[in-house]
Amino acid sequence: MTTRDARTKHAPQYSASAPSPSAPSLSAPSPSVPSFDSAPAPAPATGAGRRILAAAALAATAPYLALKTAWLAGSRIGIPDGSVLLEAGPFLTVANAVTLAMDACVILLVLVLTRPWGLRTPAWMLTVPVFTATGLLTPILLGFPGQLLVRALGFGDGPEVAAAREPFLDSWVFIVVYTGFTVQGLALAGLFVPYARRRWGRRWQGAAGERLPSSTGVVAAAAASGALVLAASFLYWAFGGTAGLSAERAEAFSAESAVGSVAHAMCALAAGAGALLLARGGALRARWPLGLAWIGGAATLAWGAWLLNASLGPQLGDGEGPSAAAQLIYAGQMVTGALTTAVLTRFLISRRES
Repeated sequence: MTTRDARTKHAPQYSASAPSPSAPSLSAPSPSVPSFDSAPAPAPATGAGRRILAAAALAATAPYLALKTAWLAGSRIGIPDGSVLLEAGPFLTVANAVTLAMDACVILLVLVLTRPWGLRTPAWMLTVPVFTATGLLTPILLGFPGQLLVRALGFGDGPEVAAAREPFLDSWVFIVVYTGFTVQGLALAGLFVPYARRRWGRRWQGAAGERLPSSTGVVAAAAASGALVLAASFLYWAFGGTAGLSAERAEAFSAESAVGSVAHAMCALAAGAGALLLARGGALRARWPLGLAWIGGAATLAWGAWLLNASLGPQLGDGEGPSAAAQLIYAGQMVTGALTTAVLTRFLISRRES
């Protein structure tokens, strides 16, 4: 990841101001996530593996929280001279405060997933933040290691190109922050899967079962169609296409930014495939389409919402904002993710009623 990539406005890749794992409000239930609670099994004693995962998730929040706190306090750590971040004003202050609070929610999630009282937490109060965390972290888990690999293989931008770009953040900031996000994502997944098995195991074990109602099938087909359009668009950009991009973003194309586009294409395809498989039912084990719909739908919805909201806000420096075509793609991500979530919700309700 390069400093130029970070400055590229709302590209499908990652910067140090990108969302952290837990963005949802805990004040009211989301209409798109069902309350499919049931009497949970007694919580077993926390094993060594779960304690290690919990400690890793908590430790991984420290770098991001420390940086955001320092910036809110006026520190310039990690921000080079000449960076547009030094002139961002109150908008950046609010953004730093919001993203700090989002990452701090990881601490609460870890407690819910590891403490006995967490099994008594209302279902919506857990599934909404976990769904959002899945959405925000999945493209990072896919894209960031790929970008590191591209750089290690020598396909990234050289030092001369990096030096010619306008300063944004010191390169070490991206490594520290996204390594932390990667550890958070893996640790939270490792904690949530056994939790879900104890609490809602019968919802996702066994075969997918009967075909969902035809109206749900129409929604699934719409989600799959949107996913194909999104995947084609992101892959077109990944291979160097410039149609629909602002001039600034087209000039910023690199192998590393291409990896980010591929990650978003993969998430969109997972969302569409998961929606179709859930709607058609059958003898396929439910965990596979459910996993595709949960991960792909969450990632497509969360990042579409994040990128669209960011594109509509103030732009840093004098750079171009995203094109109307790019904003349309971000809106398409939101719609596709929402349609997949609707199919996922209907499937879970059908399992509860069975």
